[in-house]
Amino acid sequence: MRFAVLGAGAVGCYYGGMLARHGHDVVLVGRPVHVEAINSEGLRIQSRDFDVRVPVRAATGIEAAACADVVLVCVKSTDTAPAARLLGQVLAPRALVVSLQNGVDNAALLRDALAQPVLSAAVYVACEMAGAGHLLHHGRGELALEASPHSEALASVLRDARIPTGIAADVRVALWQKLILNCAYNAVSAIVQLPLGAISPREALRETMRDVVAECVAVAAAEGVYFDEDAARMVERIEATIPPGQYSSTAQDLARGKPSEIDFLNGAIVRRGMIAGIATPANRTLHTLVKVLEQKLAVPA
Repeated sequence: MRFAVLGAGAVGCYYGGMLARHGHDVVLVGRPVHVEAINSEGLRIQSRDFDVRVPVRAATGIEAAACADVVLVCVKSTDTAPAARLLGQVLAPRALVVSLQNGVDNAALLRDALAQPVLSAAVYVACEMAGAGHLLHHGRGELALEASPHSEALASVLRDARIPTGIAADVRVALWQKLILNCAYNAVSAIVQLPLGAISPREALRETMRDVVAECVAVAAAEGVYFDEDAARMVERIEATIPPGQYSSTAQDLARGKPSEIDFLNGAIVRRGMIAGIATPANRTLHTLVKVLEQKLAVPA
C-alpha cells in the first residue's frame, strides 16, 4: 500500500517510519532539514527496543502525495485548512485521508475542502525529533481510528506494521479524551519546560489538572460527549499514561521558538465554553500564559 505522510515531524515520522520498516511504499513530506537527512541516510528511529535507519523517500512538496492510496495528515492544527486546499489539487480520487492530529476539528476542516473520504484518529505516541532525520520514540504508539467502511482494512495494515490500532465506536469520545489529556498536561509542561515526572509540588499540580479536566468534561457534555470517569480518575490515568521524561509537544514547540497548537487545545475549551455558557478559568489561564510565552519568544532579544 502506498502512503504519504503530510507533515513529517515526530508523529508523522513515527507512523510513516513504522509502515516503511514493514515494507510499505511511504513518502514523508516535511521540512527541508529532515527531508535532506532522510534522503541521504534514511530515517533513524531510536526506541527503547531498537535503533534502526529505515530507507524511506522524503520530499518537501505536497505533490509527492499525488499517487498515495492513504494520506496521513500530521500537520499542526494551525496548518490544516491551507494543507487541505493544497491536497485537493493533487490527491487521487480513490485516496483515503486520515487525520493524525491534536484537537477535535481537523477532520471537519479536511472534509470541507476534499472530495475524498476523511477519517480521524486519536493518537497516543510519545516522540520527538532529536535531530535532522532522527526520531526519538519515548513510548506508546496506539491509534483509535474512526469507524467507517474503510477502517477495518486500514487497521489491519497498521497492525501488521506493529502499530496497535483499534476502531472507536464513537471517535468523538476518543478525540475528546486525547484533547483533555493535552489540555491537562501540555501547557503546564510548556510553561515550566519540564516533563511531568520532574514537576513539583505534584499535589498542587494534580489540583490544577483536575480543574482543567473538570472544565473540559463540562464543555464536552454540553456538546453531547460523555465519559465514564470523573476528573480525578482522568488525572490519575493521564499521570500513568505519559512516559517518563516526555516533554509535551507544546513544550517542544516553545523550546524551539515555534508557535504552538495551544489555540486548538486549551484555547478551544475556552471558545467552546463561551458558546455553551460554561466558565473555564483554569483553561483560560493556561492558554493565556502560553500565548504570552509565544509572544515573548517571538520578540528578538
